[in-house]
Amino acid sequence: MEQKRQSGFKIMLRLIKVLKPLAPIMMITISFGILGFLAATAITSFGMVAGADILGFNVGISASTAIKIVIACAILRGILRFIEQYSGHFIAFTILAILRDQVFKALRKLAPAKLESKEKGSLISIITSDIELLEVFYAHTVAPIAIGVVTSIIIACVLFAINPIFGALSVVFYLIVGYFIPVFSSKFAKQGGVEYRAAFADSNSYFLESLNGIKEILLFDKGEDRKNAINENSEKLHEKMGVIKGHEGIIRAFTDIVIMIAILTFLFVSIKLNEQGQITIGQGLVAIVTLASSFGPVVALSNLSNNLIQTFACAQRLFDILDEVPAVEDVEGETELSSKDIKVDNISFDYDNRENILKDLSLDIKKGDKVAIIGESGSGKSTLLKLMMRFWNVDKGEISIGGENLKTIPTKTLRKSQTLVSQDTFLFNDTILNNIKMGDRDASFEDVIKAAKKASIHEFIMKLPQGYETNVGELGGNLSSGEKQRMSMARAFLRNSDILILDEPTSNLDTLNEASILKSIDDECKDKTIVMVSHRKSSSAICNKRYGLENKKLVRIQ
Repeated sequence: MEQKRQSGFKIMLRLIKVLKPLAPIMMITISFGILGFLAATAITSFGMVAGADILGFNVGISASTAIKIVIACAILRGILRFIEQYSGHFIAFTILAILRDQVFKALRKLAPAKLESKEKGSLISIITSDIELLEVFYAHTVAPIAIGVVTSIIIACVLFAINPIFGALSVVFYLIVGYFIPVFSSKFAKQGGVEYRAAFADSNSYFLESLNGIKEILLFDKGEDRKNAINENSEKLHEKMGVIKGHEGIIRAFTDIVIMIAILTFLFVSIKLNEQGQITIGQGLVAIVTLASSFGPVVALSNLSNNLIQTFACAQRLFDILDEVPAVEDVEGETELSSKDIKVDNISFDYDNRENILKDLSLDIKKGDKVAIIGESGSGKSTLLKLMMRFWNVDKGEISIGGENLKTIPTKTLRKSQTLVSQDTFLFNDTILNNIKMGDRDASFEDVIKAAKKASIHEFIMKLPQGYETNVGELGGNLSSGEKQRMSMARAFLRNSDILILDEPTSNLDTLNEASILKSIDDECKDKTIVMVSHRKSSSAICNKRYGLENKKLVRIQ
């Protein structure tokens, strides 16, 4: 379900709230930034004072004194700028780490029910490039806004002290450059930023899909088609970025025009005030130079609108993930289950309001039962297992363990009591040892070997040059499907849960290895509850209860 789009103001407020733990450091950044910009303005202003004194205009400060002030401000400007940038980027990179942590936590809560349907390329884009672009906001937006506002007020007060008209005019031009231009431009360019980030995510997804399906692309000679499609995506990205850059150029040009008008206005007013005897020529020159040199912070605010177009689009995609409600809410805490009896009571379920996958289905499984559920592909066998593990919630009815509804059992307790072995085994790009130890991180090497022997994979591992320290490659690419499935069984044996859930556990094994694995399961899991789904009756030889899933109903097989 598409999330409601938030306004730029609301997005900015949410991004600022993340800064709360680092507020003291942000105050340091802002304070040193203000002092740094004042020092930079002072360099130009007192340089003008020195020049005016040399030319014979009375400005109240000697040229030598003004030059000393310029040198001191130049040194101070460098020091202050360094501290400002260092603290600002420290905040930015710390916040980015916090945001990535929040995203991973949100994705974990969405998994597996809602995560399965999301495009992986888009998620990668959010976690990497989208969050990285938020560095622009934290390092180059929050502090500059505060710095721009405060420095503008201070400079306006200085100009007001020279003449109130100068102060009033400076406020007008600061507002135009620092507020009205960014607000006006963002309204017209916001959609362009959103479209660019969406196109960027789509391009990532397509490229990732192409990499994953490279074998099929080569087999069916679709390489040229894919290349052309990738080039087309790149052209679309280029076009969307061109729109953003074109808008950026217009805004910069408009900002420069406004600044030029401001300087000319000050020049005109200075002449008139001097003719009226309200200011000296020296004061007029100082006012003009001070104004011209003070636009740095507000120009930064104007340029921010261009960066914020993409920044807000990235933030919107990020918050869509953080705000999405999980299909299954975790239950906090941890308890002990009174028994391991499983009861499926008149349940019904469907995906996204489609026709029911399961309807009015019931099943009683006692502790120690070995239950096989046999059916054709698409009959709902795997769906039933997902419901028993509470990857999804049932639409109707109830599933309970030990008489307690799955919806009320703490998630940690439920996960510890169950182990899943599926036909699609996922292996991390790590060693065989660490992949097997996913079942129990605290297991000894001897325990890992025992589990591998039970899964009939130990001998194969020992034949490898690096044995258990062999890297399985990305997605387990260095191993065959059967080898990966046996490693999954080794994980399950190592985990040693009370309930073993098997989803086509031997689908990728030959007859000999299948018989070996089934014998190990039968020998090692006599006191455990086993729920196995398969489309092959041979896999159910170790089970004492067999059911056929037909027409969304379970039928006992003798």
